[in-house]
Amino acid sequence: MDFARQQRDPARHLIGITFVVLIHAIVIYALVTGLARKAIEVIKKPLSATIIEEIKAPPPPPPPPPPKRIVEPPKTQQTYVPPPDVPVPTTTSEPVITSVTPTAPTEPVVIAPPAPPVVEAPPPPKPAIRRGAVPIERVEPVYPREAIKDNIASGKVVARLQVDEKGLVTNVTIVEANPRRVFDREVIKALSQWKFKPEGDRYIAEIEITFVLN
Repeated sequence: MDFARQQRDPARHLIGITFVVLIHAIVIYALVTGLARKAIEVIKKPLSATIIEEIKAPPPPPPPPPPKRIVEPPKTQQTYVPPPDVPVPTTTSEPVITSVTPTAPTEPVVIAPPAPPVVEAPPPPKPAIRRGAVPIERVEPVYPREAIKDNIASGKVVARLQVDEKGLVTNVTIVEANPRRVFDREVIKALSQWKFKPEGDRYIAEIEITFVLN
């Protein structure tokens, strides 16, 4: 359907006419009932306008001041000034003449040679045969019965004893006997039991035994 045909459509014209008639009827009703008058009075009343001030926000705090820069003063380099040369006064002193007294020449010191070390003389050598040795333990010989029976009133025997390191008698030898072979057995028996002081050396002791009949 084209545009010219739409304009000639009677239905569309009827709707528009109906809408215009309705608006006129409403206006007439308002005038008759006084509704229009009230609307005019309302319009005539003074309008009161309230001005609302805009609440401004407080200004932001000012920024902190920048830190102060410490400016060091430029260092001044001190120049070294040498002290002035002061001449040292020199004093001339007269030469001092000292008298020298001649000293007599001293005799040279003679150092005596050190004394020779004292050497102790070695002990005299012990005799090969010791006479008069005294025992620390002794046994007296018995007077023989044969001598009593034979009426021998006295006698003498010389014997030599071999003594070891401990002072013990290890051997007895008859050197001299008067009368002979009368007192020898008792002398050997008794002297074998003698004991001398130990000296750590072996030696020979000579002992003389005298017999007397009481």
